[in-house]
Parts: sequence; C-alpha cells; structure tokens
Amino acid sequence: MTISIRSLLHRPTAAHPLIDHPLVKRGAVVLDRRWINLTLIAWIFIAAWYIGQRWTAIQWLSLGDTDDNMRLMQVRALLAGQGWFDLTNYRLNPPTGFNIHWSRLVDLPIVALILLLRPFVGNAEAERLACGIAPLIPLSLALIGLGATVRRLVSSLAWPLAIAVVLVTNVALGMYMPDRIDHHGWQLAMLCLTVAGLCDPRDARGGVIVGLASAYSLSIGLELLPYAAMAGAIIALRWMWDAGERTRLAAYALSLGGGTAAGFAGFASYANRVMRCDALTPVYLSTVVVASALLLALAFWSPRRRGVRIAAALVAGGIVAAFFALAFPQCLGRPEQVSPELYTSWLANVREAKPIYKHPLRSAAPIVALPIIGLLGALFATWRARRTPSLLGWTCVALFTAFSCLMLLWQARAGPAAQLMAVPGAVALAIAMLPWIAGPRWWPAKLAAAAMTYVLVSGWFMTLAVRYLPIDRPNAYVTRVNRATGRCLTIPAMQPLNAIPAQTVFTFVDLGPRLITLTHHDAIAGPYHRNGDAILDVQHAFSRSPEEARAIMKRHGATLLLVCPNMAESTNYRAKAKNGFYDQLAHGKAFSWLDPVPLPAKSPFRAFRIG
Repeated sequence: MTISIRSLLHRPTAAHPLIDHPLVKRGAVVLDRRWINLTLIAWIFIAAWYIGQRWTAIQWLSLGDTDDNMRLMQVRALLAGQGWFDLTNYRLNPPTGFNIHWSRLVDLPIVALILLLRPFVGNAEAERLACGIAPLIPLSLALIGLGATVRRLVSSLAWPLAIAVVLVTNVALGMYMPDRIDHHGWQLAMLCLTVAGLCDPRDARGGVIVGLASAYSLSIGLELLPYAAMAGAIIALRWMWDAGERTRLAAYALSLGGGTAAGFAGFASYANRVMRCDALTPVYLSTVVVASALLLALAFWSPRRRGVRIAAALVAGGIVAAFFALAFPQCLGRPEQVSPELYTSWLANVREAKPIYKHPLRSAAPIVALPIIGLLGALFATWRARRTPSLLGWTCVALFTAFSCLMLLWQARAGPAAQLMAVPGAVALAIAMLPWIAGPRWWPAKLAAAAMTYVLVSGWFMTLAVRYLPIDRPNAYVTRVNRATGRCLTIPAMQPLNAIPAQTVFTFVDLGPRLITLTHHDAIAGPYHRNGDAILDVQHAFSRSPEEARAIMKRHGATLLLVCPNMAESTNYRAKAKNGFYDQLAHGKAFSWLDPVPLPAKSPFRAFRIG
C-alpha cells in the first residue's frame, strides 16, 4: 500500500503531465527529506493563526472548563511556593483544602512560559499568554506522530494531508485551542506517537516510543489507560506471530516499566502515594512493573514455536490480571470509588461520560463521521497491503482505529482520540482517490474533485451538514441556560465580587473553580470525585430544607452565598428538589438569616451574607 517518491515521480506522463517537471521533483524531495522541519513550520503558522483568532478570548482568560481553571490554580500555587508533591488546592473547602489527583507534569510548560514572559509583560499578561500558547505545544507532537505514520504506510509525501485532516476535526482540534490548558492535549499527542511507534520499521526505536509515550500518558492521568493497554497487546501480538519482534517487545517493556517508575517518582503527589484507583498510584505502578517484567522475560525467552509463544503470552496476561485482582480488589469497580449517592446525583449525569449514542444526533454525528471513515480506510488499506511489507503496520493501525471507535460506545469523551486515530485511514482513502482527482483534463474540475475528496474523507461534510439540518436544534430554554452559564463565568461578571472583602463563598459546584481563579474569594467545592463529601454538601444545601442549608454553610465556615440564576447546575436543583432551599430562593422567598448584598445592576449574580 505504501507509495514511494520514486513511484509517484514515475507515473505515466499522460496521466500526470507535470510530474516530470524539475521543480516538481525538487519539491517532492524537499517534502520527503525535510518533512519534520516543514511540519513544525506548518505548526507555527497554525499556532499563530489560532492565537490571533482567539486573541480576545486569551485576553479575557476564557478558561471555559473547570479543569482549565483548576490547572491554572495549580500552576499559581506552585509559583507561590507550594510544595512540588502537594497538589491540594487550599482555596477550595478551606482550611483543609481540596484533593486534586493530577500530577505536576502538565504544569511545567505553563510555568516555563509564565517565567519567561513575566519580566517583559507582567504577571497577569504572562498568565494570559501562557494559557493561550501552552495548549498548542503538544499539537506539534501530534502532527509529527500522525505524519510519521502516514509516511510509513501511505506515502512519503502524504504527511500534509494528515495535517489537513486534523485541522477540520471538531473535537480533537478543540483540545489544542488557546486556553484549553488541561492535560488532554498532551495525552492525545502521546497517543499519536504511540501509533507511530507501533508501525515503526525499526524495532528498538518503535518499542521505546510506544513504551515512553504510554508511560508519559499514565504519569499525567489514567484517561487513556485502555489505549496504553491496547498498544501493549498489539506489540505482544506482533511477538506472538513473529519471534523476530523480540527486540521491539524488550525495548517496549524496559521503556514502559522504567518510564512509569520515573513518572511516579518525579510527579506523583503525596495524595497519589496511597492505594487509590484513579491515578498513577502504587496500584498501577506495581501492575505496570509486573507486566513489564513478564514481557521482558518473554522477549528474552522467545521460543521458536508460535503456539508456545501464544500460550506463554496468555499465561503472562493471566498472571498480571490475577495480580491486579488479588492485590487490589477495591479497584475492580469504578476507579473513582464514589458513594452510590454521589454517582447517582452527579457522576452518572456527566455528559461526556455517556456513550456516544446517548448524545443528540446534532452533536454525535460530526464526532463519529471521521472515525467511521478512518476505520473503513484502514481496513481498505490493510486489504490492499496484504501482500506487501506494510501489512503489519496497517494491521496495527486498523486494530487501534477499531478499538478507538469501540471506545465511543463506552464514553463520548473518547471522541478526540477516535478522530486522531482515524487520520491514517482517511489519508489512505484520499491517496487511493488520486486517479479520480487527476482524471479530468480541466483544472477547475481537478480542484473541485480534490475539494470534494477532502470534504468527504475528513468527515467535514457532517460538520457542515448539521449546521443546516433541522435536527436537535437547541430550544429557547437551553439557549437561556447556556447564556446564563456563560455570563456568570466571565471576568466582567466576577470582577465586582472583588469589592467584597475576601471570604469563603458557598456557591454551585461548577462555579467554584472559576470563582477562585478570578476573585480573591474561597469556595467550597469543584466537580472532582475525590472530594465527594464537599460536593454532596453543596447538593444537599441547595436541595434540602433552608434549615439544613444554613447548617451546612455554617459547618463549612461560609459567610457569603452566591448563586447564578438559570445556570445549568441551578436548573437541576429546581427540577429535582421542588420546594427545596434553592427552589424557594429562586422563587423570591426571603430568609431571616440571609441579607442581600448589593451588586452592579447588570450583574448576573445574586449574593447574600450568611447570618
């Protein structure tokens, strides 16, 4: 299936009249030999475009997600002198603080940018610029990983097509937009490098890339643990089929075990050094080390008979599974380990954690279009490569693409990974359509065919289609809720709150992280499962009787109540707790222990002193 430069440059001149032109040949050689440099140049232009396009949002510090706000708070705490391994956020649920289960690994580029820019523009502007630039950094690695994959399997000149497909992904590209400073972009970049390593013809290099990329991702978080496990399974399958893959297997085992151990030693917080199931803790560190040791032993043994290798690999897999189940039975259920009440009232309602088929067609269709196309392309390319050396590489890509599509049936948050994993298959389809594109003699027809191919194989047609199809359009109620939520999270809305003396504010769970980021006030909770008791306290206060609400607020030392009418979270309290405290407050009932606090006339908030 692989198309070399030589084959491209020596097509019949009747079909490609310009292919023998010296400038074309020279350009093709440059595209091949300098592809990494050219990819980085393209990335610089892409980054500059999005920074310019979103400059206003960068200046308003539009960290739309609670995780982005918490990431900035984590960076601020580090720069203020908080311990490297202490990731407690003391601005939430004071005085004990809020347990954040992340690592410092993703903080480093943000910290570096702030320190670099601060002497020139001041701290506040340095923060804004760092939040705008940092998310785009891992995009360069993602583009290089995908470029390497399509160069090896499709054509040495195909890497620009991979960039073009990535640029129209609706959810994957969103993970790299300015102000999206959470860790997902880095993990997705590691996933792209993982696929490149799986199809790397150099065994040792490929194994090291997969092992280190998996270890890096695990050191950040467990979101892509299933993909790391799948990558390890594919490398083991390659060895089971061909004992000559022992070098790749040994390099993978050493880099995975060593990289994960180094990630734990360097970045695991104090709170992650106990037997928890939701991060790289001793639970997963020991499991990865056991698995790596067994894989290394298999690589050194490498019996000649395929049947023996298969049996040995199955036994090793059984040992790892038994070790995990017997040593850490508490981790066989949900890794968050939340109470049944919290799961029912909160975690089960997280939209991105629901399967893709439970989402409205208007939002689901653009997400799944590219993964389906990419899977079809990968299967088509695998079939075409059945008698070529690239068969093994395409088999790995097809397996990984199929696995990514299946993950969408588990959680919609798998969408970005599924879209990126679909890029090689989509590019393969585009290259296969080159004869049809080059067929017309009239140049406008060629360009129209190329544009149509791009729109189809990239899945962009679905993103364009849903804009005009009368399906699942948000109604007036949803629009009002979204508008209210957006207003309350802005700097103009929050800044007047700084005129009130700093104190502990009792507010919605989803408002807490943004409040502590933009004001000098402390809050009670944020949407993070390790702090389930605080989340339940907020839910109970707004849902139960006014007497219980006051007692909960007093217990947390809150002296100010802040609500955002019609914010998404508030609608839950009104709908599910009729005549509860918030429902009564929303209907205008006054309470003797609440004194209204004056706010600007256009403020979307209502504030009360708690007596």
